[in-house]
Amino acid sequence: MESYRWDLNLKVRLFGEGLFNLLFWMYFPFITVYFSQTLGVELAGLLMAVPPLFLLIGSLIGGSLADEIGRRPVMLVGTFAQGVLFLAFAVSTNAYVDYVTYIGIGFMGAIYKPASSAMVADLVPTEHLRDVFATFMASNNIGAVLGPILGAVLFFEHRQALLLGCAFVLFGYGVLLAALTRETRPGSPEKTVAKTFRTQGRSYATILRDPLFRLYLIAGVFALIPIMQLDVYVPVYLIEQAPATFDVSNTVLFGWLVAYNGLLFVVFIIPVTRVFRAWDERRVFQLSTFLAGFGTFLVAFSSNIWYLLVVTTVFTFGELIRSPVSQSFVSRYAPAESRGQYLAADTLQNTIGKFLAPVTVLASGFVSPLAVFTLILLSALVGMGLYAKLFHQLAQQDG
Repeated sequence: MESYRWDLNLKVRLFGEGLFNLLFWMYFPFITVYFSQTLGVELAGLLMAVPPLFLLIGSLIGGSLADEIGRRPVMLVGTFAQGVLFLAFAVSTNAYVDYVTYIGIGFMGAIYKPASSAMVADLVPTEHLRDVFATFMASNNIGAVLGPILGAVLFFEHRQALLLGCAFVLFGYGVLLAALTRETRPGSPEKTVAKTFRTQGRSYATILRDPLFRLYLIAGVFALIPIMQLDVYVPVYLIEQAPATFDVSNTVLFGWLVAYNGLLFVVFIIPVTRVFRAWDERRVFQLSTFLAGFGTFLVAFSSNIWYLLVVTTVFTFGELIRSPVSQSFVSRYAPAESRGQYLAADTLQNTIGKFLAPVTVLASGFVSPLAVFTLILLSALVGMGLYAKLFHQLAQQDG
């Protein structure tokens, strides 16, 4: 589906979301460090466990409203609300106000996202959906490569200007959405937020009564905690605790690492998926968990740029290997009549993992960096053990 044949709705969104994602990646990787500096590492570690809960609630509400009142109004509300919150973040002089606005930005972004994805599905023929979604993902990944490099300088030295830039881009994008896009929601039965929560609650209750899938979710939480540290403890360690060993600041160094992580995803996600296609799921899950945990653990031993690029490659490949396998495992495992519920509940491990991952920041206020990285490695080893138990029980069940 060539770009010149895209619907105007999609062209406007590709431009607006691509530009905003560039700005997003200029501030997001450094936000934990900012709150650690302004609120202290112990309190920041506790507070950074809260945003995933608001993201989950926002996604549920956004999906419901997108079906009930339409994609376009939900996207407009989400866009303009984020703009207002970024403006408040930029002019705030209080760290607690900054934290509340950060929570609000994530919440309104989560409300926006389901409507955005639904609009793509409304407009694009089924045979072209994968290509269009891949184009949006590529646009986001470009932001993930360039944003951290620029943000390493801009966020700490010109934070107010960066946040004002995010606000004005969102206001401009909102105006384009209002002027150039149209509603795409097909006719469907009305759905309320209350019904959405009830349905989601029944889905989770079904999963929690399945002991093997519950074990899979728990293993996934322990496996994801190391993967999430690039956005949680690693920036705190490199910027606040690691000795500088290069001719640039550790803030800039961390920006390069995040950009390199994004570049590896852009270049290798498809080849890695093909290489590991023949591997069974047990080996993929265990290798992924080990590489993510051991690679992150190795960060503790040097802040040399070339050394960190190598260990970043190690833990990024752990994440790369895992990414395509999780949904395929759930799709294969789940009963056909309950597959949608199982796939929905699969997001629980990501939510719980994000909730628990900031424990490392909290721990860093009491123990040495090596001890924190050892805890990260232990989390990976626990995840590997739980995966071994899971697949052993699955083999016994199949036998």
